[in-house]
Amino acid sequence: MTSPLPETVLQFGGGRFLRSFVDRFIHDANEAGQAFGRVVVVQSTPGARAASLNSRPDGYPLLVRGIENGVVVDRVDRIASVSRALEAATQWDAVLEVARSPALKLIVSNTTEAGYALSHNDALDAAPPTSFPAKLTRVLWERFRAQQAAPMILPCELFERNAERLRELVTRLAKQSSQPAAFIDWLERDCVWLNNLVDCIVTAPPPDHPLAATEPLLNVREPFALLAVERPAGKSVALFEHPDVHLVDDVGPYHLRKVRMLNGSHTAMVAKFFTHGFETVQQVMADATASRWVRDVLFEEIVPTLAYRVDGVALFADQTWDRFRNPFLNHRLADIAVHHGDKVRIRIVPTIEEYEDLFGKPPRRLAEVLESGVHS
Repeated sequence: MTSPLPETVLQFGGGRFLRSFVDRFIHDANEAGQAFGRVVVVQSTPGARAASLNSRPDGYPLLVRGIENGVVVDRVDRIASVSRALEAATQWDAVLEVARSPALKLIVSNTTEAGYALSHNDALDAAPPTSFPAKLTRVLWERFRAQQAAPMILPCELFERNAERLRELVTRLAKQSSQPAAFIDWLERDCVWLNNLVDCIVTAPPPDHPLAATEPLLNVREPFALLAVERPAGKSVALFEHPDVHLVDDVGPYHLRKVRMLNGSHTAMVAKFFTHGFETVQQVMADATASRWVRDVLFEEIVPTLAYRVDGVALFADQTWDRFRNPFLNHRLADIAVHHGDKVRIRIVPTIEEYEDLFGKPPRRLAEVLESGVHS
């Protein structure tokens, strides 16, 4: 009988996204013979997620539904990369034991941006510390004291330079708690902080799916997925290999491509169609006139402003169009419309300005977005 792979990943968060994204990549890598290892999940919020993961040693199902290369995909995969789950509130000593393990090589997280907020109650000797950055600082301190190798840290929060921001918080906490200078040097010099961009839509399953009643961990993931990881200067990155994972010199262009093309098109949809009876992206795509308008915005007005300076724009445009047409997603325009004015300024106004610089006139359809007044 084959021995189980070692526990090499400590993951803060066992929510829908990481289980369907990073844990999926690790599962695929293991299945491909890379033997990257298994994941220990840390649950920091109340709930039964850890118990559900522990009750399924053979893994959990994942629905993959959408359009890939123009073809409808609807299948059930099984993810078996999670070894066990620990509750931070009651099993903090076990979390620290993993932190000291010689096998550990990667720490993953997915909190909201609010998850980076520090707490006035943070104390590194608490069991556990209150905030996520404080928990991570304690984990890294335990590893440093055990004289184990510095790990890679892959924070999957959705904002730019996510690893740099997290490193700054951890370093600040270490200094505030009067940790030795050697530890702070280890944090900044030896630990491998991986700025990245994650891109994949993961949703709850439809309640009428046959597995929904018996599988509390069931999720739906679109076929498209992208993890772009920036190589830190002067450091090697011993990450898993996967077709959807790309080691790049600069993650900025990937962020720009997603914000302008995928998110910008979504925001344009809201401005154009939200007040005209359309409730979802799928309804927009089902209307011939509306979908043509969106396609023209994407391919004729957004793509030209990026194609000359960002790689992979044509392919990403095709993939974006497939994602819009996903018949299984119930993507509500009302959800996209939250903070709409800010989104217009970030996602659309720069495209309009760059289009004018290139062609000497504004893009007709995106100009309608500004003229609509919906963004004000």
